[in-house]
Amino acid sequence: MLRPVGGGERDDEGECPGMSTDSTGLAYPFDLGTYSRAVTTRSEEAGVWFTRGLVWTLAFNHEEADLCFRTALEHDPTCAMAHWGVALALGPNYNKPWEFFTPDEARQVLERARSSAAAALAGSEGCTAVERALIAALQVRYPADRPVEECQTWEHAFAQAMGAVHDEHRDDPDVACLYAGALMNLTAWQLWDGRTGRPAEGSRTLEARSVLEQALARPGGDRHPGLLHMYIHLMEMSPTPEVALPVAERLRGLVPDAGHLEHMPSHLHVLVGDYEQALVVNQAASRADAAFVAARGPLNFSTLYRAHNLHFQVYASMFLGRSGDALRAAEALEAEIPRALLLVDLPPMADWLEAFVPVKVHALVRFGRWQDLVSLPLPQDPDLYCTTTAMLHYGKGVASAALGQVDAAERERELFRGSVARVPASRMLFNNTSLDLLQVADAMLDGEVDYRRGRVEEAFEHLRRAIELDDALPYDEPWGWLQPTRHAYGALLLEQGRVEEAERVYRADLGLDDTLPRSLQHPGNVWALHGYHECLVRLGRRELASEIEPRLRAATDRADVPVLASCLCRLDAAPTCCTEGPPDRPA
Repeated sequence: MLRPVGGGERDDEGECPGMSTDSTGLAYPFDLGTYSRAVTTRSEEAGVWFTRGLVWTLAFNHEEADLCFRTALEHDPTCAMAHWGVALALGPNYNKPWEFFTPDEARQVLERARSSAAAALAGSEGCTAVERALIAALQVRYPADRPVEECQTWEHAFAQAMGAVHDEHRDDPDVACLYAGALMNLTAWQLWDGRTGRPAEGSRTLEARSVLEQALARPGGDRHPGLLHMYIHLMEMSPTPEVALPVAERLRGLVPDAGHLEHMPSHLHVLVGDYEQALVVNQAASRADAAFVAARGPLNFSTLYRAHNLHFQVYASMFLGRSGDALRAAEALEAEIPRALLLVDLPPMADWLEAFVPVKVHALVRFGRWQDLVSLPLPQDPDLYCTTTAMLHYGKGVASAALGQVDAAERERELFRGSVARVPASRMLFNNTSLDLLQVADAMLDGEVDYRRGRVEEAFEHLRRAIELDDALPYDEPWGWLQPTRHAYGALLLEQGRVEEAERVYRADLGLDDTLPRSLQHPGNVWALHGYHECLVRLGRRELASEIEPRLRAATDRADVPVLASCLCRLDAAPTCCTEGPPDRPA
């Protein structure tokens, strides 16, 4: 007889007791915490594997989730919810909506997902009411005999179907999580209008927020990894991301070996200026990632999330002024993405991962490592490593300009533009296309070259254009362009004695006025704090400078380099040293 097993019953606090590998004999290399869900199955082992698959789905490791659900089916081929899990894990999610699937990939996914959804429906007769409802709702996400081009309309139908499931089973935290996720997927990464602070037009942000907050408030809701995960995503783009900080804190350590969940609080930390915690949680995430690679190897889609965690370490370290941490993370990030993985065609891994490879360029520019930039070797395969090649020419151009080698900088600018032509529109760095990011690089490089040629006004026009392009990038964490463009502009304004203009630039970057939306502010970062404090002193605003000084002192104490300018392209300030000596300066 079929029976609900594999997850245990929830206790009075709404939590589930953890499963013991001793009682089942099912050894597993990963610690997924204590959350579980009982499902209808003939096999206790299938129930255990179902829970593992569900937790990995909530943690956005869909490959491992698929493996766990299929292992559940090896123990019980009649487990309808394991078939449901396979279909769910294969489909789109908040980080990979349908539009990010190539046509061939979408067709392949649909073939498997439709088969699994149909198998779930065929075996659902003996399931519980909520299981039957979940299985029925999933059918509309993968309708039979409909062309893949219509897939986005299926997401609207799925959200409507999950709404009906939620109406009948609103006390079920998994139902609430899946329904909120379905609503958010309709406008993934476009939940809020950053300029107005209101929900984005056409989004169902407020409905998703209500669903999540009600579920989080129920007994045990604040220990559900999926609810916590989705609430961070929901609130990070809002005008008040700090509201989600208590929720984020509960996620830390909840699923110890799920690196992506360990990392998620940092999406909020960077927005509130807690770069230290952003670094710490991503270092913890990378330790979890290392355990996953040891068991599963590096050639999998979860490399994207491992890269994301290292990317975040670079980003946070740059804001902290930690050259050692930034460069170590950048080198680890490059090593994380082997050529063999970039050559995988389905899914097209180069489109997803190659743009991470040159993140080191941002760190070297941030810390004024000009000679290191000039000396970096170019890739042997400029077509596969097309974003990398372009970014290297950008970095070499900026470095040459700072070294006073303007002719060399102009040569690099031409090579940069030639390499940009090889970058396909499909190449991405999370939410941003490589081509959009390289437009920022183009304007920045024009500004640096013109400035060293003495064409100051033309240079500032280019830098203002870079700021406009930077501000207009789609929301992302880390932000697509790692060193805020205002930092170079403010530094060079100060070098030209345009102190009042620079003061406005730094004030906006720090979020000390309402000039910029929340996502474009960088509260408390050491570079803009230094520039702002210098402006206040030079303008004679000593009372305000005295108020800022303790924050600046605390920030500089956390740095491993002296911070004497917001960008080391400014040459009238003393050089900022680094762990291997001072950066090169023009003679």
